[in-house]
Amino acid sequence: MIQAERIWMDGKLVPYAEATVHVGAFGLHYGLGVFEGIRCYRRADGQAAIFRLKEHIDRLFDSARVCEMEIPHSRTDLMDACVQTVRANRLSEAYIRPLAFTGAGALGIGARQNPIHVVVLAFAWDAVLGAEAANKGIRAHVSSFVRGHPNATLNKAKIAGQYVSSVLVKRDSQRLGLEEAILLDAAGNVAEGSAQNLFMVKDGVLWTPPTDLPILPGITRASVLTLAGELGLPLRERAFPRDSLYLADEVFFTGTATELTPVRQIDGRPIGEGQPGPITRRIQQAFFEVARGTGGSHPDWLTAV
Repeated sequence: MIQAERIWMDGKLVPYAEATVHVGAFGLHYGLGVFEGIRCYRRADGQAAIFRLKEHIDRLFDSARVCEMEIPHSRTDLMDACVQTVRANRLSEAYIRPLAFTGAGALGIGARQNPIHVVVLAFAWDAVLGAEAANKGIRAHVSSFVRGHPNATLNKAKIAGQYVSSVLVKRDSQRLGLEEAILLDAAGNVAEGSAQNLFMVKDGVLWTPPTDLPILPGITRASVLTLAGELGLPLRERAFPRDSLYLADEVFFTGTATELTPVRQIDGRPIGEGQPGPITRRIQQAFFEVARGTGGSHPDWLTAV
């Protein structure tokens, strides 16, 4: 449940209860909105810092461009709004959700003159997949849903309406008593999780689906690729089928909400030794050293609050 005192809405901070939307909002009816998920971490020195804020705001604008939406604020304004909202809610660790959506006016699907509203929420949201997920790993299944074809789904943008399929995928996982799901593309290649990118380790090599597949080019994914390269790990951005996962030594998800979460079981089959592996651990450590530690690497990834 979201617990926040103030929300940034259309250029100013307002009390939580006043951040309301008209029931005639075009985005409410048709899902025309774009959003981001961003993390703010409390570092070892006590300083709060937002992780890769610029990259997230850039992607928000890219998503809006895909949807032919013009955000009525600058990128700098929205970066400042994220910082202001974290401060206004007195948070040292937070999940930040910028959202731009089409407001009330005309309701026909051809409407173009409706206003674009922008909000920024910030609230505490810790272990999305459970308190022990990062340490013990989670169980997943290969979903019966297929990640959308590039000509039907705009996979490179975080569009609100497209996440209905992710919600249904997640509900299937919950019904099965599992924590997550893995989606294939229409050709049977491994794509991504319900809302995460996916990595596999086999014989010391790190594999992940390439961005020419129908996946979101995740910012945590990009961070992991950079850190893995610095650790000297061999990398392959190539397509692979579902049974490669069954034979993998390690599998893990990446994403802002899930961070780096190991997968210990897929479709009832243990992955490797059935517990997080050494390469997953090394990458987790490198990631959190940047986000929460005292290390000086990648200061450009952090925006002080």
